[in-house]
Amino acid sequence: MKMGFSSVKAGLLALFLLLLLGSIQAQVRLPPNVTVPAVIMFGDSIIDQGTNNYLQTTLIKCNFPPYGKDFLGHIPTGRFSNGKTPADLIAQALGIKEYVPAYWDARLLPRELLTGVSFASGANGYDPQTSQLMSVLSLSDQMKMFKEYVEKLKMLVGEGRTKFILENSLYSVVTGTDDLANTYFTAGLRRAQYDINSYTDLMVQYATEFAKELYDMGARRIAIFGLPPIGCLPSQRTLAGGLLRECNEEYNQAAQLENGKLARGIKALNDSLHDPKARLVYVDIYNTMLDIIQNPKKYGFTVVDRGCCGTGILEVTLLCNPSTETCPDDTLFLFWDTYHPTEKGYRILVNRILQTYSNQLT
Repeated sequence: MKMGFSSVKAGLLALFLLLLLGSIQAQVRLPPNVTVPAVIMFGDSIIDQGTNNYLQTTLIKCNFPPYGKDFLGHIPTGRFSNGKTPADLIAQALGIKEYVPAYWDARLLPRELLTGVSFASGANGYDPQTSQLMSVLSLSDQMKMFKEYVEKLKMLVGEGRTKFILENSLYSVVTGTDDLANTYFTAGLRRAQYDINSYTDLMVQYATEFAKELYDMGARRIAIFGLPPIGCLPSQRTLAGGLLRECNEEYNQAAQLENGKLARGIKALNDSLHDPKARLVYVDIYNTMLDIIQNPKKYGFTVVDRGCCGTGILEVTLLCNPSTETCPDDTLFLFWDTYHPTEKGYRILVNRILQTYSNQLT
């Protein structure tokens, strides 16, 4: 039977991934007797590894060029960037594996479940209305998938090893940006019901409930990421930054408000567990990203107010497509499209996160 070109490329990608699985070296030095067997991801497009490819109900997808331009084999996989995402970079830094697959990946091998997957779905939020707005997976949907995953682990390696994997893996929850940027500010779906103070309370309530449910499922090392300076995302500069496309300070202040509440809420939850193994940690990304935006040359960037794809002021998902030109050198851009950083941007953020939080999480 004759194989099509796309099938050959997909087969080669799978082969390369298999070859890489056994050759990853850790970049983070863990304390003695500490093991992190897997990384498990929940949230939105920042760590969606291809989940939305399999959703027939949504337009929030990127499994087409120029997405994946700098990924292995130049293949668009559904990752919302030009290359690797934070999920891949964290797994690589911990010496676990080079690439984290989506749980729904049609090429997923059973043994890859042992080292972690992503349940994240682009355009997700803490608020269930956010996911409904874009017809993507809510955190509740992702939790159902995780419970199914746990049962598969038990079938593969038994109850004892499954408990070990669950307790020692690193869990990341990255979401909330779309709650504020889309559901609250742009679409305005919640503004009639909540002011910004009460809406951020609602977000934190959902966040802490999800973290507690993960803990109840056996997770102990849980990183809950805060929000970036939302008002400085290229898309939000275009929509709400005026003619000069400046950072929208109202949006940034809302992100800071939510971050402060989330940090306190996660700490209070962790303290309430009275469990010496519990490592529920709030992870700040706001300040690092804002520093990059305010001091781009320090990080090797020249453009931080536009994305690399197209004009850089509107293009994201379907608007960043095979007919869209991209910038000549994406390493000079913080953002790949108007919402998501480039792989270089992600590397800087992940390196800072690991330097700051790895001891707290292990």
